[in-house]
Amino acid sequence: MMSNTYSDFYLQPIAGEWREGKSERTVEVSNPYDGSALLSTRLANRDDLDAAFGAAEKAQAEWAVTPPAERADLMQRVVAIFDARKDEIIDWLIRESGSTRLKANVEWGAARGITQEAASMPGRVQGMTLASNVPGKENRVYRKPLGVVGVISPWNFPLHLSQRSIAPALALGNAVVVKPASDTPVTGGLLLAKIFEEAGLPKGLLSVVVGAGSEIGDAFVEHRVPRLISFTGSTQVGRGIGRIASGGTHIKKVSLELGGNSPFVVLDDADLDQAVNAAAMGKFLHQGQICMAINRIIVDENLYDAFVERFVTKVKMLQVGDPSDMATVVGPVINAKQREGLETKIATAKREGATVLLEGTIDGQMVPPFVFGDVTPDMEISREEIFGPLVGIQKARDEAHALELANGTEYGLSSAVFSGDLERGLRFAQRIKAGMTHVNDMPVNDEAHVPFGGEKNSGLGRFNGDWAIEEFTTDHWISVQHAPRGYPF
Repeated sequence: MMSNTYSDFYLQPIAGEWREGKSERTVEVSNPYDGSALLSTRLANRDDLDAAFGAAEKAQAEWAVTPPAERADLMQRVVAIFDARKDEIIDWLIRESGSTRLKANVEWGAARGITQEAASMPGRVQGMTLASNVPGKENRVYRKPLGVVGVISPWNFPLHLSQRSIAPALALGNAVVVKPASDTPVTGGLLLAKIFEEAGLPKGLLSVVVGAGSEIGDAFVEHRVPRLISFTGSTQVGRGIGRIASGGTHIKKVSLELGGNSPFVVLDDADLDQAVNAAAMGKFLHQGQICMAINRIIVDENLYDAFVERFVTKVKMLQVGDPSDMATVVGPVINAKQREGLETKIATAKREGATVLLEGTIDGQMVPPFVFGDVTPDMEISREEIFGPLVGIQKARDEAHALELANGTEYGLSSAVFSGDLERGLRFAQRIKAGMTHVNDMPVNDEAHVPFGGEKNSGLGRFNGDWAIEEFTTDHWISVQHAPRGYPF
């Protein structure tokens, strides 16, 4: 067992050894709420990357042939450590990513849930036998690990969005190298490496390289070793990863969970109170810094005025401030660059003619809720992903217009619709062009056993459950010729 608390996060687990990176550059990690320093670490460079991938490739060969029960038991030990170290994990999420205590608890539960689900995956891998048209031949299809998986994770849900790839990949017999976001190296990778180490994961199977994208980003994707790159982040960066993975010397699979522009549709028969409560939660959880967060609220014109009044009243009551306070709903945005981008979006919305329904004073990285009305589809606040505590409300003439507005985007990740008639809501949901749609609930949903992913420019592939097994394994067709085959020449 390790010490009571984890430490030494200025070191990185590279190729089975905790050490400093070899880059000349360092990164300073600070608390988004009060600016206090959390750690300083020397970044990894290309040599570190080569070492991590080389060790992963070597360790994976032995790991792939371990009994499924052994890999499942390891995942259960990881779950037990999640439980034992819950407070420590949540504390790091609050301090490093600016998570409110509520959001940190949600994220801890999601990361724990996918680990629990991953524990069942080794026993769920299935091959098959198929008949052959060749006399005396038997066709077998074996399902095998891919080999080494490269994971690039973001800063908004760093623990969960790393673990949802790490845990299934390892459970299925792969090795993993993680490149976490520079804002959240601890919760995005280093903390998980400590947990897996404490659980008894063999050395070399999980490395974390904290490095600048400009220094090792492209190299991470184009490297010879990884067979899959699992990336969560912006559509712009995802496009670049897709180009490198498919057009470089070493072609590989990609799993891309990219940007979103989630519509939240309120039809004319919706329960207004429920819709308002769901909209507030779905927009302002983690300051709106969630790929699934509501980006556009679309309300039937018959309910528009009533919805706006109740929604603004509700949002005014949300507590803004110290994320460690359980009552706080809106904490700090992740960094100054994010705050500056939001300030630009606010100014643009005003300039383009949106009506200010609610605004507040920005103080450092604390951005209070901003609500805009009379928003039209051509406004930037409708067209682009916001990723912050701002939202615009659009008016729909009727159900058909609401669907047109909902689908009027290049993205298709999550979505939601409220209706007093569940069948009507379901029919509407089936016509939304998205990977996920929720009837009478917010678009921010994730369960470890159901498929998570998007359509259009929101990405490729699916996470969770059987879909993760599909992503992190590959098929190997082996035919067996039982009787001598006759050949024509």
